This record gives sequence, structure tokens and C-alpha cells, in this order.
Amino acid sequence: MKKTTKFLLAAAAIIFVLNAIISVSAHEILADSKNYSWYFVPVKDNGQPSFDINLDDIKNYGAYAIGNKNDKVLYLTFDFGYENGNVKKCLDALNKNNVKGTFFILDNVIKSNPELLKEMIETGHTVANHTMKHKNMCNIKNFNEYEKEITGLEKLFEETIGHKMAKYYRPPKGEFTKQNLEYNKQLGYKTIFWSLAYKDWDNDSQPDRAATIKKMLDRTHNGAVVLLHPTSATNAAILDNLIQEWKALGYRFGSLDELTK
Repeated sequence: MKKTTKFLLAAAAIIFVLNAIISVSAHEILADSKNYSWYFVPVKDNGQPSFDINLDDIKNYGAYAIGNKNDKVLYLTFDFGYENGNVKKCLDALNKNNVKGTFFILDNVIKSNPELLKEMIETGHTVANHTMKHKNMCNIKNFNEYEKEITGLEKLFEETIGHKMAKYYRPPKGEFTKQNLEYNKQLGYKTIFWSLAYKDWDNDSQPDRAATIKKMLDRTHNGAVVLLHPTSATNAAILDNLIQEWKALGYRFGSLDELTK
């Protein structure tokens, strides 16, 4: 009997240690010399997802991915690299429902679609920084070179559109380093990741619309930072309906100013 008790106690201790190791691994503190790619794991029953990075740690660098778990609020964000007709449809859906979003843009958008950007600003949306050329910023170690990708876009936007760019930044493909976050903070930018997204970026393989609405609603959670690509034909077709479904479920729509205050 004593041997059995000792065995059970030893097994329990091993399980405790393993759980502690897994917990640390699943909520990693940022390392100095590691490249990261943003990742989250959806959970059932509209709960907040889990992340492989410690969210409190990245907040030290002015980085955010999710809001209050007790607040039925959504933050809509869009990675806008070019216009193919669908971006305007997404913007129209937002405006129809009086919902504001944040559009992270590249220099190509400023040069090719200045009037669309002006419409976004005039209708109350936020336009923010996605770098000049959508480079993997992990590869840029020199601060001056890094700064050019960020402030270069900011200056081009102000000169072309006549408005200041919001000081929010999203790393291309969610790739970043601890140094990147430090540079962003030094440049006065808050880094915005996400907690709700789906595979919408491949225009040659767009998902079924009804199935996408179901998937998004199943994964919607309090404080969600939603990432959508407005070039997606599926998003252009479902966004109006999706917003109305979210509203019917009691969600409201917040700004990044609220998320990061």
C-alpha cells in the first residue's frame, strides 16, 4: 500500500513538473535572438484563444493582440496591400453598418488608391502602417534601415493623403523579433497582432461563404482583434451579414485607441 502511495505521489509530481514546463513553453517570454511568427489556437464555445507568446510580456513593448475577456467587444482590422474591387465593397459594408475598422497599408496603396484612402479617413476609419514593401522585418537589424520602412510610409501617406498616419503597426505575415518590438516602441508605434482570423488571403482559393460565416461566429470571442484581408471575394460578400450577426449576438465594435489605452 505504501509503495502504491509513493508511486502515485511521484507520478503526480512528474505530471505537475511537466504541466509547468508546458505552461512556460506555451506562454514564452520573448528571447533576444529568435524570430517569431504570430500564432494562436482557437478554442471551443467562443472562448478566448491561447497564444504561444506571453501577452503581458509583449505589452511591455506596446504590443497587443486581444482585449478584455469580460467585454463583448470586437476590433476589426484589415491588411490592405492592393485594391481589386473587393476593398471598396468591404468599406461600403462597414459604412452601411456604421462600424469602424483599421486598415494596415503598404506604399503601393498610397500611390494607386489615394481617393479610397481619403474616403476611409473621411468616414471615420483608421489607416495604419504595414511597412513600405511588406518585407520580413526580422531580417532588418539596423535601426536606420528599419526606420525607413516605417517612417517612409508614414511620410508618403501624409504628403499624398494630407493626413497623419495613425501610430499603429502590423508586422507583415506576423513575423517579428523582440528587437522589432523595441524599435516600434522607439518610433512611437504600438504593434497590433490578432486573435481571430482565417485563411482568406489566397484569391485563387476562396472559401465557401456560408461555411466561413459559421467558422467566424464559432470562433468569435470577447475582446477579439479580427484580422481580415479586404481583397478577399468571400469577405467582400459576407462582411455585411457577418457584422449584423455579430451585432445580433450582442457584440459592439471598438477602436484600437480603446484596445491600447
